[in-house]
Amino acid sequence: MNAFMLQHELAIRLVCFLCMFCSMTLWEFAAPRRRPTVSKLLRWANNLALVVLNSVLVRALFPAAAVGVAAFATQQGWGLLNYFAIPLWMAVLVSVVLLDFVIYLQHVMFHAVPLLWRLHRVHHADLDIDVTTGIRFHPIEIMLSMLIKATVILVLGPPVVAVVLFEILLNATSLFNHGNVRMPPALDRLLRLLLVTPDMHRVHHSIEEDETNSNFAFNLSMWDRLFGTYRDQPRARHEDMAIGISTFREASHCVWLPSILMLPFIGKVTDYAINRRRWKNNDVS
Repeated sequence: MNAFMLQHELAIRLVCFLCMFCSMTLWEFAAPRRRPTVSKLLRWANNLALVVLNSVLVRALFPAAAVGVAAFATQQGWGLLNYFAIPLWMAVLVSVVLLDFVIYLQHVMFHAVPLLWRLHRVHHADLDIDVTTGIRFHPIEIMLSMLIKATVILVLGPPVVAVVLFEILLNATSLFNHGNVRMPPALDRLLRLLLVTPDMHRVHHSIEEDETNSNFAFNLSMWDRLFGTYRDQPRARHEDMAIGISTFREASHCVWLPSILMLPFIGKVTDYAINRRRWKNNDVS
């Protein structure tokens, strides 16, 4: 199993990614939630160019990626799960849930630490939110995320299959919950009991600071509920709420790839960082 996953990991993840991306793209065209404020073609060209750049850099700097780290930990017998004789299904379940929790904590940290927020605001500076926003991250943030993930894998010792499954779920849920899609309210309420839905995560991309610092989860919605960061709806309607960051509203800063790459190095860190917030309305229920 491990040998098969190591040999075909890239192909498996790519096929799953393309299937999810195409499905969400079709859904966005069939039932969009919001009207675009800037050219969709322009945004997509630059956002996808950033994805290609990140993919090349990750494979160049981390050839084995997270799956290779998991295989190494298994071979060396490193990690907590390698010290206990538990069934594979249980090890996979525990690994996926704990890795998802780490992603939640990492997301909070990238909002709370001013230096990290400078990187993460590339993701939030998108002037519209759709499927491509879910894969729009600065290369340095991607590299830091890989290092954090590798460290956690070495400590946890998850099975290789669990890491492959988690990576597929992480990509798929990020594409899903950033989608500019409309779904029946009853279905949204049902799904968000377990998963982060597009309406739930869209609140996180609001220009309003208290809304930005809520709904940090990517996959399992329970983390926001457990740690008090859950917000049901934005103050404005989903169709009317402003997306992005108040200090970056120009397309020249937020859309074109060269400007996106320079965004972390422009200006001062704003009050969006959690530990610097000064909100007039602290209601984040």
